[in-house]
Amino acid sequence: MLDKPAPTGRSLYIGGSWRHPLSGRYVATLNPGTNEAICDVAEASAADVDAAVTAAREGFKAWRQVPPLERGRILKAMAVVVRENARELAALDAANCGNPVREMLGDAAIAAAQLDFFGGLVTEMKGDTIPMGPDALNLTVRQPLGVVARILAFNHPFMFCAGKMAAPLAAGNAVIIKPPEQAPLSSLRLAELVGHLLPEGVFSVVPGGREAGAALASHPGIDKVALIGSVQAGRAVMKAASDTIKPVLLELGGKNALIAYRDADPERVAAAVVAGMNFTWCGQSCGSTSRAFIHRDIYDAVLSRLPEKLSGYVPGIPTDEGTTMGAIVSRAQHARILDFIASAKADGARLLCGGGVPDDPRLAKGFYVEPTIFADVTPQMRIAREEIFGPVLSVLPWSDEAQMLETVNAVEYGLTCSIWTNDLVRAHRTALAAEAGFVWINEVAKHFLGTPFGGWKQSGIGREECLGELIAFTQEKNIHVSLKLPG
Repeated sequence: MLDKPAPTGRSLYIGGSWRHPLSGRYVATLNPGTNEAICDVAEASAADVDAAVTAAREGFKAWRQVPPLERGRILKAMAVVVRENARELAALDAANCGNPVREMLGDAAIAAAQLDFFGGLVTEMKGDTIPMGPDALNLTVRQPLGVVARILAFNHPFMFCAGKMAAPLAAGNAVIIKPPEQAPLSSLRLAELVGHLLPEGVFSVVPGGREAGAALASHPGIDKVALIGSVQAGRAVMKAASDTIKPVLLELGGKNALIAYRDADPERVAAAVVAGMNFTWCGQSCGSTSRAFIHRDIYDAVLSRLPEKLSGYVPGIPTDEGTTMGAIVSRAQHARILDFIASAKADGARLLCGGGVPDDPRLAKGFYVEPTIFADVTPQMRIAREEIFGPVLSVLPWSDEAQMLETVNAVEYGLTCSIWTNDLVRAHRTALAAEAGFVWINEVAKHFLGTPFGGWKQSGIGREECLGELIAFTQEKNIHVSLKLPG
């Protein structure tokens, strides 16, 4: 259970100190598991963002001069602090975003691993030499961009805060974090824990809503903006960033497919269908394989196994260590998910599991939805086309491979895809045909640090969790040296 109700710092962390918002505005942040206020947190305005950028530009001047190996050492020291405080950070996230506390411990471990990983890559920002003959030397170097803004999503608040600042910091940039409006507490706590390890201004946290996000994206003092969020939010960031021609890194939504061929084992497929939906997070994951395309020859066998595979996911109080499935992040998102479920029923999808809210009286005040599976879904149904970002899975039967692949690729998203077959040639052929940036074969839902994660189409721009992410926070410079002797 949560031992500490909130971090001490609930204002803006700018220039190495805590500041009240210039507007004086504080807003309540809630526990979605109980729909009760935890505390009031500052809401940054455009003027506050401007102050954070000013401090960050000063901090950048000092940080860029720190030798790369020293920057790496500091990131690894931050990883130690994260591991030492993992339980508290996990409890804060469980209370503030609704995910189960025992799973949030894993988020803290991943964040620490990313800090270690990018701290170890600081010497890999290498340039090239270009042959010019005996009278010249031509080389390239990579230098930091300057000030980077990272706008975070609510489904993994702390993991995104600590993990996503690692690459830009390693590259020598200052970083301004805008935590999710719904769940800012763990980012504020991180500032309390590690802020002193960095020069003043290098790391800032500005909690707030759309005004703060828009101000960061459009600010001329921000050199790159990175967002994890919806497609709609990504479009807004791109438009705002265009006025200053700043680069963007976007990890956006997904309507991802799991494809099972007739030769796949129904038992393994059923387990993968449930695991891929990320019911632990209430399906609030952009990589969830929310469309399961099952070959008709194994369709009934897979469906018959799904209720048993789903039985381990039971909504419960997020801060309870026994909980296996948490709460939806907000009332608005809760209502949106229930609306999708109603539309699926109206469209004629067959409800296989769930479809409502739990009847546990302990959960009556919170935002909970039962893990839900619809069978006999058709591609035209709304639940098969739009990202729900909730615990609602669509199962679609298929028999014609070409038609199935066309349907898989028909949506505007292209983040992940999971393929299940024992035929090696078929597996690789399908992986190449899938319009997605990250493909599993006989696996699902896992990330592998060091491999590029990101989307095609409207699921995003750029890659993360790899060397490419580090390079994306640098800019290349060419240097030409004449070696001609005088006279």
